[in-house]
Amino acid sequence: MTNHKASIKLEKGFLAVGFNKKKNLFAVRPTRNPCFNAIQNTARTQCLGKKEWPQILTVNAWMMSAETATFMKWGGLGMVASELPENFNATFKEQHHKISILTPMYLGNTGKKKAVFDGKVYQGAENKSVDVEKIGACIVPFLNRHGTLTNHEVNVYKANLNGVTYLFLHNEKFFSINPRKDNPSAQDGCYVLNENGINEVERFAFFSKAVYMLVLQCLKGHLKDIECPNILISNDWHSGALSGLCKYFSLASANAQSIPDNIAEAIRNIPLIHIAHHLGYQGWDYPNTAKILNALYENLTNDIFKNAKPIKNSNPRANNTLIVYDCYNQASAAFHLADRIITVSKHYMEEVSTELGLGFDFRDILKIRKNHRTFFGIVNGYDKRLISPNEQKIEHINNYFQGFKFQVYNEHEQEKKLANKKECIRLLSKIAAEKNYKEKTIPLIDIYKFENISNLATKAEKIPFICATSRLVEQKGYDIAAKAIVKVLENKTSPKFEYPIIVLGGAGDDNQFEILKNLKNEVQKISKEAGSRVFVFRGYKDEFAYAVQLAADFYLMPCRFEPCGLTQMEAMAKGALPIATSTGGLVDTIEDGVDGFRTEVFFADGIRVYGSNLKAQKYKNNVNAYADTLAKALRCFYTTPGTLRDMTANAMKKDFGWQVPDGSVYKYLKLFQTGSL
Repeated sequence: MTNHKASIKLEKGFLAVGFNKKKNLFAVRPTRNPCFNAIQNTARTQCLGKKEWPQILTVNAWMMSAETATFMKWGGLGMVASELPENFNATFKEQHHKISILTPMYLGNTGKKKAVFDGKVYQGAENKSVDVEKIGACIVPFLNRHGTLTNHEVNVYKANLNGVTYLFLHNEKFFSINPRKDNPSAQDGCYVLNENGINEVERFAFFSKAVYMLVLQCLKGHLKDIECPNILISNDWHSGALSGLCKYFSLASANAQSIPDNIAEAIRNIPLIHIAHHLGYQGWDYPNTAKILNALYENLTNDIFKNAKPIKNSNPRANNTLIVYDCYNQASAAFHLADRIITVSKHYMEEVSTELGLGFDFRDILKIRKNHRTFFGIVNGYDKRLISPNEQKIEHINNYFQGFKFQVYNEHEQEKKLANKKECIRLLSKIAAEKNYKEKTIPLIDIYKFENISNLATKAEKIPFICATSRLVEQKGYDIAAKAIVKVLENKTSPKFEYPIIVLGGAGDDNQFEILKNLKNEVQKISKEAGSRVFVFRGYKDEFAYAVQLAADFYLMPCRFEPCGLTQMEAMAKGALPIATSTGGLVDTIEDGVDGFRTEVFFADGIRVYGSNLKAQKYKNNVNAYADTLAKALRCFYTTPGTLRDMTANAMKKDFGWQVPDGSVYKYLKLFQTGSL
């Protein structure tokens, strides 16, 4: 364990600050040093699967995740971090297989997310509380703002919830979520620039280093109350640096005689599985490239970096496993060095290993991995009990909004869904008409020109109800939806055409909200009646989103990319048929014309990546393809209501559960034990 303080300007072995501004500063050269030679060959060994998978009879895995649905959720990766371990442990309890979750103990208040700890009870940012006990601590060497390698204590607290052991890593400097005054407005939750000047990339690099030090101390026998894992799972880019620490730093540390050879070998031999969600999110930090690398690898950084040879040099941007185009990249080490890469749907696996626009700088690496069976796609599960209309949730919504009677329903009781549509029309109208009620029920949601449409409740059966309550980010394609909606409303597609009720919004940035506000204005130009039925907002409240989904006939998913998507699963469980682009997991989970609607063609960066060339010539872009699919869904609503009812029933019956026969937990168990599927 490192116990010294040293200035990076004086200590040998560090990369100089600003080194990445000099092009081609280092080139990997042949070496006779066995350690450096091994580092140079690591990416090739890992990507090609040349390392024998160990025999694992009983799985004891650690899953590292910056987010969990139970304590700090921002997106789908947090759902996976909670649900995969819960369902895996429940399914294989008798065989004693288990996954434990390692996650930061966030503390502070962003204004939207709040987490507190009194020494015995931890209440996370999702309002879940759990009793914890301290079971150990480790020292994590990391650079401070002055460029000095400093020891930081990380305390480890243990809790049990829903059949899963949680190990919370506590450090007030790095895991504080109290935002600094200049924190960007779009950065919230665990992604804030905090009061100590720690940004998300540095925070999660420290998280990876803390996990590495914890494994090291376990193997040394210094933490008696923590069982050492036989599998490590890094959940997305946030813990991507762990691969470099386990595969490079351990080896270099043994060579420098700072840890025993057998300990280094043990760390390198623990299989590390990296789950990749959105390849567009990689954890970049150009200004702090040297600082973070030096913080991770200490005085061995120079030697490690100079020998960090990638699997393939055809991409000039990726000529080193630790940076991409001269910029620190948290995901890069994982894609090069993890034992196995998993992404969250089969179709997304094909996309990112084929298309440059979707695989980014890692397309060629992932293609090699797929061909050598070290890269797989496993569709995310989703516990249906959590997303189907249920009595407890709907009772809560009725109590929350007061005076409303949303009803529980299933695929056999679609008339009750119609009743919910009427109730949601009333709710939207009440929010529009009564400012005090709006501020009481959805105070953190910004609304734009909501109008009273309560008169439409009597003919709700004839009016399509369309919604989307996803995050307001470019990936979700709200601009595509807006242009498609205008096209469709300008060209009425049926003699029975009624202008739809459209509810769109979610948490996100100003630019995306402007797109929605412009949509409202454009539709008002087409028809004042049509414009009155468009409701756009920014912000998120679970009760509001749930109520809207209960009412919706259709759910818009015009995504630019969607690794798996959980939103379409939520919508289908509530009988809101997804209208989606044919990308990623949407292809794996939505059967066009059976339980939803998908575009016949899909383009990424203007290139056709799904559908026939004939269809591509017809539609030319995603807006045209999506407008045609939206029009098709509306025609189905107006002209073939029986077909629509059958599709709604099919969608509601569909079960994406982790534990269904041949479900995702069984695939993960096979992967853990054999290294293959």
